[in-house]
Amino acid sequence: MERLLRGLPSVDSLLKSREGELWLLEYPRGLVLRVIRENLDRVREEIKKGSLTNIANLRTHLVSLITEGLQKASKFSLRQVINATGIVIHTNLGRSVLSIKAIVNLLNVARSYSNLEYDLKEGKRGKRYVHVVGLLKEITGAEDAFVVNNNAGAVFITLNSLAFGKEVIVSRGELVEIGGSFRMPDVMKMSGAILREIGTTNKTHLYDYEKAINENTGLIMKVHRSNFRISGFVEEVSSQELVALGKKHNIPVVFDLGSGCLIDLKKYGIPDEPTVQEVLKTGVDIVTFSGDKLLGGPQAGIILGRKEYIERLRRSPLARVLRVDKFTLSGLEATLYEYLDEEGAIEAIPTLRMLLEPPDKIKKRAQEISRRLKKEIGGEELSSKALINIEEDFSQAGGGSLPEINLKTYCVGIKPLRMTCNQLEERLRLADPPVIARLKEDRLLLDARTIMDEDIGSLVQILAGVL
Repeated sequence: MERLLRGLPSVDSLLKSREGELWLLEYPRGLVLRVIRENLDRVREEIKKGSLTNIANLRTHLVSLITEGLQKASKFSLRQVINATGIVIHTNLGRSVLSIKAIVNLLNVARSYSNLEYDLKEGKRGKRYVHVVGLLKEITGAEDAFVVNNNAGAVFITLNSLAFGKEVIVSRGELVEIGGSFRMPDVMKMSGAILREIGTTNKTHLYDYEKAINENTGLIMKVHRSNFRISGFVEEVSSQELVALGKKHNIPVVFDLGSGCLIDLKKYGIPDEPTVQEVLKTGVDIVTFSGDKLLGGPQAGIILGRKEYIERLRRSPLARVLRVDKFTLSGLEATLYEYLDEEGAIEAIPTLRMLLEPPDKIKKRAQEISRRLKKEIGGEELSSKALINIEEDFSQAGGGSLPEINLKTYCVGIKPLRMTCNQLEERLRLADPPVIARLKEDRLLLDARTIMDEDIGSLVQILAGVL
């Protein structure tokens, strides 16, 4: 033990060694020092515990540990994963994937200075929101537009700016909770508005709204149940009826649309999801929705509506608290630009493309993955490692969008023969890049709907290595 402990190289000698020179070329000096010290301590403990007794392999063992430690420590925490879950707008996996145009625009803005708040025509300070307001107005027909960091922020600033200290009438059946236990009543309370809850869980009538109106009513609010459905003995008041009621009593009507779809999905076989344009045509004063859900852009809270109310939001102190940066604006502008051509948008925006992709095309992708995997492993060897087949299943939109809509899909089903499905799932999850799949009964499913064509090569290599 004493010989082994004395034989441990010093930090300085490791830094000056051939391996150390290579480490310093590839990694920051501070990281190299930390990992060397951590692994010297680790090996020292191994020696003291008697688990390391061979002095001939001491330095080799230590160098191997340091190299492996540097590789792990140098990986970014936030990184790419391969989404094989079939959930298109997967909140845990970053929601919408940006279009190529959005990525290129974001890269160009990020790698250089930009005219974020500079009016090139006038040669003086400008406003950052002009980069997206024009497109939002053109696409939706809204009078004006404003953008904040997410839809919860959009609802918050709307309530705070238009109804601080006043009552906001909301149906009990629309007091939704979104991801992370954020509840509409809590958001409303923190905004300074006063919740006036009406109706019942399953039924709210127009007269419920009318009876709730008083001298302290600030807003009438409708919330789209974008992440759940109520069916059966139900009734709700339409936005048209609420607009008429609001005009009668001179009270603004706000519609929290949540997901925010800009394309009519009914013609593609997906019913019951109102578009932003349809909602605005009913005459509501403010509409709020997310940028990174059905719209397919970066995280943002988009607020559309009447100019006089949008202007009040812009003047709010919260506007700076919730403002978006150049990265969001560059990605959002490029995404919105795609919507000037609906067919082009469906092809260019990954979220729309994956949601609306024909099942036969998904099946071909699943077959391609299966074919390449079998070829990579080899026929005879594969038979002893796993059973692989193509099976029909269902994908989901995810992200609190299109509840109860099951999208027909095709998956590569894998039943491992040398490990459990849980072990296979874990090994894929810890791979580089990580592969996130789903388990069903005794099989692991790789849903081809959300697997990018450019990721198939990496996916096949990872699967072959793990199996």
